[in-house]
Amino acid sequence: MKRLFSILAVAGLFVCNTNTVNAQVNANAITSNLSATIATAATMIQDATEAVAKERGFVQVLKEKFIEGGADFMGIVLLCLILGLAVAIERIIYLNLATTNTTKLKQRVEDALASGGIEAAKEVCRNTKGPVASIYYQGLSRAGESIESAEKAVVAYGGVQMGQLEKNVSWLSLFIAIAPMLGFMGTVIGMIAAFEKIAAVGNLSASLIAGDIQVALLTTVFGLIVAIILQIFYNYIIAKIDSIVNDMEDSSISLIDMLVDHKK
Repeated sequence: MKRLFSILAVAGLFVCNTNTVNAQVNANAITSNLSATIATAATMIQDATEAVAKERGFVQVLKEKFIEGGADFMGIVLLCLILGLAVAIERIIYLNLATTNTTKLKQRVEDALASGGIEAAKEVCRNTKGPVASIYYQGLSRAGESIESAEKAVVAYGGVQMGQLEKNVSWLSLFIAIAPMLGFMGTVIGMIAAFEKIAAVGNLSASLIAGDIQVALLTTVFGLIVAIILQIFYNYIIAKIDSIVNDMEDSSISLIDMLVDHKK
């Protein structure tokens, strides 16, 4: 019996030691995983902080360079950007509202002509927005006289609608041309000031004129940036106008064909 109790006691001590070792190993593993997780989180936070710092740094540098360029020409260049963007946004909104599903409108007008005549078709055009519907309405209003009168009305009112689509676009092209020209003018004036310093001092020193040349070139850079931004908007607006004009011309031909068929 004593030997049996001794064996059981030794076995119990062995199990206790094994559990203790396993607990220590598990604790070390948990501690290691926790440390790795904390290190990863710290790295992510540091990267995010650096990214924000870089972003703020870019904006701050942009502001500083803009101020260094001088308030005279840089302010005018900024005004060109603001006015140009205002015109571009107004035209984009107007052109998007003027866009019409011409296929659907043509089918509705054709069905109205077949079922209710000219007045029903005019009512459909009256309740539809856009230059195509307006052209349809003008043509239908002259359809009672003759096909030639309706065609003349469509052509004349199409020119009016085209003028409405192109309204204020010339101002946008003006700002595109003026912005880099103002930048070049600021650069030339800055270079003149740098050479005046050279003439006053009597010797050519890079450190003496480097600051003036840098400031002079900043006006050109910002002028070109403004022109590039406005040019992108200008090209989009011109493409949109061309698309609407093509729809107007195609719809005008379809309207004359519908009126000819209706007269038969």
